[in-house]
Amino acid sequence: MSIVLALLAAIALVNGIYAVRLAMDLVKHRKEAGAEPGNPILLALWGTAVFFLSTFGISDFALSTVAYRARKLVDDKTLPGTLNTQCVLPVAVMALAYISAISVDPLTLIVCILAQMAGAFLGPRFVVKLPAKAIRVFMGVGLLVATFFILAGKFHLIASGGEATGLAGGKLAIAALLLFVFGALNNIGIGSYAPTMAAVYALGISPAVAFPIMMGACTFSVPMGSLEFVRLGSYGRKITFFSSVFGIAGVLAAVFIVKSLNVAALQWVIAAVILYSGASMLVSEFLRKGTAAKAGA
Repeated sequence: MSIVLALLAAIALVNGIYAVRLAMDLVKHRKEAGAEPGNPILLALWGTAVFFLSTFGISDFALSTVAYRARKLVDDKTLPGTLNTQCVLPVAVMALAYISAISVDPLTLIVCILAQMAGAFLGPRFVVKLPAKAIRVFMGVGLLVATFFILAGKFHLIASGGEATGLAGGKLAIAALLLFVFGALNNIGIGSYAPTMAAVYALGISPAVAFPIMMGACTFSVPMGSLEFVRLGSYGRKITFFSSVFGIAGVLAAVFIVKSLNVAALQWVIAAVILYSGASMLVSEFLRKGTAAKAGA
């Protein structure tokens, strides 16, 4: 069995275990789930839309947090569990589709996935000591700078981008280090999608390669924590059910589009996602500072 096939089998196994456990909990608590707030049709449409966008690298965590709080669908106690449990199965489909359809050097893929998983596991003991506000501002500015270089390359002001499907030597080591950091930063709410896109692009490999790396890393780290949320019942069951089921439809539609785009078009997509992520990170941070200042006045 090749490395890629073994990886696909591992994704199916890990997420299959989660799916069975989730189904058992939903069946057991179907009455409670039915009584939770939220219109099933609207939740189905939301799940399709948010995971369609997530497949392009736009954070479903950020979008869902705003939507669920605005509609008062979950409280702050169950929000983290809901954000994690709803994305497990759609992300698994993303990973399976991208890894099987986009040519990636197996060593690069495995190293990047393991690095991000290690960052997510080991990172909390280091990340908690860092000022989250400063990190968000730094990352936001960094993503805006990355957007500038991508657009400068698109307009032929500088040479940028690449066609390689893998990395080796020093570049692979840099990628592993960066993805370790991105995995650690997930613990303070900084998503890894946009930074991974920027890093892959900056290291000179094909923009399409970012997609299997991003989804591959997430599809192993998220189910483990989500199993605990399910065990504790600390998640929105109705939201998770509709987002998981209909989110898969959104993923499949988006994957088809991404696979049909050429590299030049993907560069525009990546630039837009990175710009959005960087700008929204800075705006939300400065709004948070403004709110805190008013509260203290």
